[in-house]
Amino acid sequence: MNIRNLRLFKHLSGTLHFGQSSRACHVTPSALTRIIQRLEEELGETLFLRDNRSVTLTAAGKIFRSYADDVIQRYDVMQGDLSRENVLEGEISLYCSVTAAYSILPVIFQKFRTIHPDVHITLQTGDAALALTKLLNREVDITVAALPDSLPERVEFLKILETPLVFIVPSAFPETVRYRQKKVDWFKTPVITANFGLSRERTDRWFYEKDIVPNIYAQVAGNEAIIAMVALGCGVGVVPGLVLEKSPLKGQIDVLSVSPELESFSIGICTMKNNMRLPQVNAFWEIASSV
Repeated sequence: MNIRNLRLFKHLSGTLHFGQSSRACHVTPSALTRIIQRLEEELGETLFLRDNRSVTLTAAGKIFRSYADDVIQRYDVMQGDLSRENVLEGEISLYCSVTAAYSILPVIFQKFRTIHPDVHITLQTGDAALALTKLLNREVDITVAALPDSLPERVEFLKILETPLVFIVPSAFPETVRYRQKKVDWFKTPVITANFGLSRERTDRWFYEKDIVPNIYAQVAGNEAIIAMVALGCGVGVVPGLVLEKSPLKGQIDVLSVSPELESFSIGICTMKNNMRLPQVNAFWEIASSV
């Protein structure tokens, strides 16, 4: 049972998908399957229940995940302690949206890589709404996420910027927005919304407080997908202003003025509080705090 196999198990316990974990960890699905089987043989316990449709952790798998988390973290702390007298080494993993990858992280990355060139950074991008879930599942060490209404106590949050949450409409298809007595008729105007996440929660709250049942045209994953569908005239959407500002489709989008405005987003760097013991994470945090 070596540290690499524990890392593979940890990743799989977060994704619960052999294909995703094998691609992310650069091993073949068959090799990953053999490694998990060897772990199960060593432990004498089944760690995952598998069928053609799903993968789930067993009770033993959940216990072993806690053990793996502890061993991996202790190993990383030890590696950091051994390298402190010389050069900081090791690795950190991050997850963020595509927008955050090229609008928030570059300055932090540049400074971090200049000071700590021997620390390897693994970056995953995807739907911003999944950022906290990825962190809580311990799939990554650090995420860029919007501050939720209730932040879990075990999560550390460092605010980087504030961005408004805005309604957007297609410039080329003004007829998309339907009006009644000079006000938007939300019962007839198609709305494209996130399928889950903080943006969806705040949009739902805005409509609820105005006693409106919106005409939901589509529920999609990712702000970039919402912008694309709005640009095509499919409906009105809600996205963070930062995402719109960085979008290549910005010129095809207008911002719809509403009252009251939607509650803005606080965007920041997140990690588990116990991750701050890791020298690599602590060093990244210090640099992010200074930019």
